[in-house]
Amino acid sequence: MKLGEYRPSDLLRGRAIGDDVLRLLPKTDLHCHLDGSLRMSTFMELGRARGMAMPEDPEQVRALYFPPDRQAVTLEFLRHFDHTTAVLQDEASLTRVAQELAEDFAAESVWCLEVRFCPLLHGRAGLSGDRAVAAVRQGLDQAQARTGITANIIVTGLRQIDPAHSLEMARLAVAWKGRGVVAFDLAGDESDNPPKRHAESFYHVMNNNQNVTIHAGEGFGAASIHQALHRCGANRIGHGTRLEEDPDLLAYVANNRVPLEVCLSSNLQSCVVDDISHHPFRHYLQKGLRVCLNTDNTLFARTSPVGELRLAVDTFDLTLLETENLLINGFKSAFLPERRKREMVVAALARFAALRDELDLDRRPRGH
Repeated sequence: MKLGEYRPSDLLRGRAIGDDVLRLLPKTDLHCHLDGSLRMSTFMELGRARGMAMPEDPEQVRALYFPPDRQAVTLEFLRHFDHTTAVLQDEASLTRVAQELAEDFAAESVWCLEVRFCPLLHGRAGLSGDRAVAAVRQGLDQAQARTGITANIIVTGLRQIDPAHSLEMARLAVAWKGRGVVAFDLAGDESDNPPKRHAESFYHVMNNNQNVTIHAGEGFGAASIHQALHRCGANRIGHGTRLEEDPDLLAYVANNRVPLEVCLSSNLQSCVVDDISHHPFRHYLQKGLRVCLNTDNTLFARTSPVGELRLAVDTFDLTLLETENLLINGFKSAFLPERRKREMVVAALARFAALRDELDLDRRPRGH
């Protein structure tokens, strides 16, 4: 087939795109929190080793330590991270969890992963931020050697803490630039915690040519996204769910190809949307925004890269061609050198075509 030529499988849609296809399609995950994405079994093992009450039944563990399927109060939701960070206070645990996460994602054909975490939260036993980053980097390196996944780190500051501590994290992101840390992020409670409070952190990062992504438009309106872009220099926006409230800003984001790191299951769990069908995901695609799909917190939201893709395809009735375009958005949005991004896009496109042939997708029923 020639480039750009129509194939019958372009129009496969919804449930007609099987789980076998979704698992094999090359993917990225650019918005994944290390401390929200442990294996349940690992959390239970590490928790027991630290003397935490740990039932044998994983569902009882979930009820004890993790957010319910819907939890609207942001601060209550964020407190659940206290339980996971409690078991990640030493280098060995951080290395293990980072390696397991990257290997699990590689098994679902994630080619490019960006893991974010706040080293400040892992120093209760005296672990320095530098050693915490080194431990996570070691785990990702081990996973890369085993699976070939490209995995990098985003160092995260927190809106609700003293801006001086965020500056520490910004300096760490700069110190590790070129050594496996690709950006600085600001997360946490958006309410009454505008990103401009942390302006010094962003100035430091931008003055050292490090990338910036900011959680915005999740728990607060489009004004938070505006501030992240125009006051703090964000290259990407984490979530951006409420961008639709400002059509002019939405047009700016679309025209300037600012990526939105969309996390469907997480937005439903934290009640950012009242029903997944009401998520602006389809609206954003129709408006030409560079939307990429991410897990956010696999343990909290009971999801995975394939699970998020299945949810998107089914909820928004995506065709296979739309699904592939969505996945390419992720590769284009990654914090990688431009040449490496181009190479990954070309390789992903070739893999898409090869999978259609290998799985004989042109002969499959298209669905409704």
